[in-house]
Formats: sequence, C-alpha cells, structure tokens
Amino acid sequence: MKEHIGALLVLLVISFPVAGQTSPPSAPDAALKIVVLGSGGGPPADTQRYGPSILVEADGEKLLFDCGRAAVIRLAEAGVRQQQIDKIFLTHLHSDHILSVPDILLTGWTSGRKTPLRVWGPSGTKEMMDNMLKAFDFDIHMRRDVDEKFSKEGIMVSATDIQQGVVYEHNGVKVTAFLVDHGPVQPAFGYRVDAGGHSVAISGDTRFSENLIKYATGVDVLIHEVSTLTVQALMAGGTTREQAENIISHHTSAAETGVVFSRTKPRLAVYAHALGRGAIEGARKNYSGPIENADDLTTIFVGENVEVRRRSKPGPN
Repeated sequence: MKEHIGALLVLLVISFPVAGQTSPPSAPDAALKIVVLGSGGGPPADTQRYGPSILVEADGEKLLFDCGRAAVIRLAEAGVRQQQIDKIFLTHLHSDHILSVPDILLTGWTSGRKTPLRVWGPSGTKEMMDNMLKAFDFDIHMRRDVDEKFSKEGIMVSATDIQQGVVYEHNGVKVTAFLVDHGPVQPAFGYRVDAGGHSVAISGDTRFSENLIKYATGVDVLIHEVSTLTVQALMAGGTTREQAENIISHHTSAAETGVVFSRTKPRLAVYAHALGRGAIEGARKNYSGPIENADDLTTIFVGENVEVRRRSKPGPN
C-alpha cells in the first residue's frame, strides 16, 4: 500500500531553481517539507478537495496548520503516523478548519501518542479543547482507565489562546502568528514558519491584508486563500443574497492575491482553500511570478530549489 501511495505522489514534479543552478536538490536536503493535506473550501463537503489543513515538516518537527474535514485520512495517505502529530495551529475557529481536531486528538492517542496534544489558536481555543475532552469523556474513560489502558499523558491537551507574535520556537524552528482580516471573525491569524534559513507563510482565511504582506514578505512559499465566487453562483447553491455578499466580502479576490504576491515576492505562490475557479488567471493581472494551484496531497520541498510534487494532475484553477 505504501509503495502505491509513493508512486502516486511522484506523478508530477515541478521545480523552480534559483539563479545559476541547473538541477534541483534531492527532496531529503530540503529545509522545509509542506504537504497540503486539504485544499478545499467549506463548509460543504467535497470528496476531491477535503477541508483546509497543511502539514509543515522541518528539523524533525511536524506542525499541523488547521485541521479540516478528513485531515486524518490525508495524513494516512501521506504516510504520516497519527501519533506523530502533537502540535496544531489554528487560524480561526470556523467549523471547516477544525472538524478533524477531535479525530487527531483521539486517533493519535489510540495509535500511540504518549505526550499531550498541544493546540494554539485564537481566543476560544482553550475553551473549545476543554469542552472537547468533556464531549468524549465516556470514550476516554473506557480506553484510558478500563479497557485498553492507553497513555494518560497522550489524551491530555495543552491549549493556548494566542496573540500576534512568536508562538512556538524549538530546535531551530520558529512559528510566528500574525493577525489577518476575516471580516467579523476576529481574531483570525495567519502563520509564518522559519527553519534552516527558509520560510513558508500561510494566510488562513482573510480579506486583502496589509499585515499579512508585512509578515509574509520575502518568504520562500506563500500559501494563500482565494475566492472567485460570485453572488449569483452562491445564491444558486441555496444562500440568500445577503449571505452570499457576506461570504465574498470575507475573502481575497484573485486580482487582490496578485497584488499580495507582487508585494511579498515569494519564490512560489500557492493557492489552497480556493473557492471557485480561475484564480491564477485573475492573479495574472497583477503578478507574473510562479503560481501553483494546490490539490490535496500536493507536496512542496523548500531548499536551494522549490520543488512541487503532485499525486495527480492539477485541479481547476
């Protein structure tokens, strides 16, 4: 099974070399490995693009940013053992970004995690995690105290309501949270990870944000949300006009992302959590650099080169 998964992940390789280099480094030499576990929007379910979730690996650290629908399934498909995930960073508490948190909590524990699950996120995160433990109290009691006797430490949770700034730093890996503008959903955060002289920024859900530009300038990879949805398309799906207008106003248009990319100048711009189609075409009005539209399990290696590997052909952009 693992051999089949590996074969799928290497069907398409795209590399963006730095000046003066003719061949990319092997993937193990990369300072950062980024796996877009889920690239879809929400809340509706999509069997091709699961909910937003991004895994960043650096210097032995495995950091999970958001935890949307089926994140555990995508981790398994990527060959990551559930018990290895013990750090989650949430951009905001909309359901499509947190649906798999209890799955990570419980499946990681019953798979062998022996350390507390650490969770960082906006105000309300600690309360959410405390209540999550209460919601699964029967299962936890049975598996910890009565039946399997799984690790007591492995089902513990250490949750932190964060503010803007460095929220995690260990073993040469630094995670910085920065405020973004997701309309009335406040606070909402993006994150920047720095390790080994390289970096990736993740926008989370946001409108055009000057603060994001400030924190993401000069990163190797900028992973940004985008919306090309129209009021008419949303209303056709069952929303009211007011709901449709509110949804659109809380996200960044394709043309606006082009401005963001032009000003931050990443080595590679990536769309994830894409709502609608035609984003790359829209961004080209303001940006001419490399852009990728991520599918689920798109993997990006960052070192002297930025190398993109897909498990399948690119999805609609």
